[in-house]
Amino acid sequence: MPLGHLGLNVPDLARAKAYYDAVMPALGYEPFLAHDDEFAYRPVGGKAGTFLFFYPETDPGAYSAERTGLQHLAFIVRTRTAVREAAALAASLGSTVVHEPQEWPQYPPPYFACFWRDPNGFLLEAVCHHDRD
Repeated sequence: MPLGHLGLNVPDLARAKAYYDAVMPALGYEPFLAHDDEFAYRPVGGKAGTFLFFYPETDPGAYSAERTGLQHLAFIVRTRTAVREAAALAASLGSTVVHEPQEWPQYPPPYFACFWRDPNGFLLEAVCHHDRD
């Protein structure tokens, strides 16, 4: 069975919503719900997949991918062009692109991906498991 949903706590819910409202459509997600204390996305068009929820943090502290907890989130996209577009969009939003779109030969091919950090420091990945553009 696929994973039902993930929940992420963020220090500024409004800022996170503005960022993810811009990013998620490029990754194949659409808004699911939006309230003052949470918002969420689901795979577009009712496709199977993991929903992503955001909540306000209740115990402030800096996030680190190096500590126990979330290391990164990977979003599967249909084409290599979509990987390139995700990297360009992230950069246009002021995100740090950690790894430009490229082949990752250490993983089972085909594996074409890019990585960037969101405003909270979460490492995000767009990955295509096809050779198509």
